[in-house]
Amino acid sequence: MYLVDGARTPFLKAAGKPGPFTPVDLALQCGRPLLLRQPFPASAFDRVILGCVNVIAEEMNPARIAALRLGMGMAMPAWTVQINCGSGMLAIDQGFRAIGEGGIDLVLAGGAEALSHAPLLFRQSAVNWFAAFNSARNLPQRLKLLGQVRPGFFNPVIGLLRGLTDPVVDLNMGQTAELLGYLLDISRESADDYAVNSHQRLARAQDGGFLDDEVVPAFAASGELFSRDNGVRRDSSREKLAGLRPVFEKPWGKVTAGNSSQVSDGASWVILASEKAVEKYRLQPLARIVDSAWSALDPSVMGLGPVLSITELLRRRGDTDLSAVDLWEINEAFAAQVLACLKAWQSDDFCKTVLGLDRPLGGIASDRLNIDGGAIALGHPVGASGNRIVLHLARSLKRLGLKRGVASQCVGGGQGGAMLLEAV
Repeated sequence: MYLVDGARTPFLKAAGKPGPFTPVDLALQCGRPLLLRQPFPASAFDRVILGCVNVIAEEMNPARIAALRLGMGMAMPAWTVQINCGSGMLAIDQGFRAIGEGGIDLVLAGGAEALSHAPLLFRQSAVNWFAAFNSARNLPQRLKLLGQVRPGFFNPVIGLLRGLTDPVVDLNMGQTAELLGYLLDISRESADDYAVNSHQRLARAQDGGFLDDEVVPAFAASGELFSRDNGVRRDSSREKLAGLRPVFEKPWGKVTAGNSSQVSDGASWVILASEKAVEKYRLQPLARIVDSAWSALDPSVMGLGPVLSITELLRRRGDTDLSAVDLWEINEAFAAQVLACLKAWQSDDFCKTVLGLDRPLGGIASDRLNIDGGAIALGHPVGASGNRIVLHLARSLKRLGLKRGVASQCVGGGQGGAMLLEAV
């Protein structure tokens, strides 16, 4: 099964207010040019699968809305999948397995997220008051309830903050990264250095045109043009990051706004095709999807999800160390989280106790991991990120003439996903 093409929008920083695009808007911005350049009609697809976590009320099942607005026909089956940060990769995985089972030949698989449109939520006390006021039967009852109004009723909670807090262990995602930093002894300096490197790599990729075939411009209704990921800080340095205070564990924590992924809006699509479709339409594949693996672990250390899923993926292939893979994309939820994964694979105790291996799997060279930056510089629209890293991995393998690559991400709630690609 082949990944034959793909495109994404620029990833745009959330600016403290609703951005210019909803999830479906973003899906359309990169979906239209992608479909227009194909040698087959949009109606030739067998299904559409879209990852989206924060679905807005006006766009229930955004996959179906996007498919209709993209002109794919009323008969096009389309559904939305959600597994937190892995949603965009799960969309690919479902398409990959559906084609592998036979009977279908073309799948449009993507991810879209507009975190700037995350809702503001009333506190429970306010909800209870509104419910009582709505059910009041007469004017005296309503007047009595008006006397019970409190200022706090009109101080809403940002829905995104609740969504990023695990309800089982009562830790937000940043706190889980802090825990990994403590357990695997990740220093603040190494996390900041990693973050600086992410920004430098993205800046270099933009200047070198490495993203030109991947990113398509997005046009807002106002006419404003967005042509590049706008989260990159070209002047980032260890000195500047050292001045930032910890966000999640004050005052001694290691995780700051500077070494964490950015809250962003963005969308990404890939086209998956069977061998039959490749031959029929004379397509030029970017890569072959070989396998995928999903894992689960304690939500408090959810950032180690890639370690489990990648290890399982390699074990299935009979690979005994990480050197069997030429190129890596591991989503940068937090610098400390990525560094913790790298350190876990080099730990004899971790590999024996947790992974059941007789020796460490080894290390990943810096020049083979997230070579064009990651979510720290790009941003992390959670429903789209897993799709973006697979698309970018496929294009990077082709650009560099390398053979095998793995894309992976940790998943809020204590899970991880990984996908193995081979260049064609």
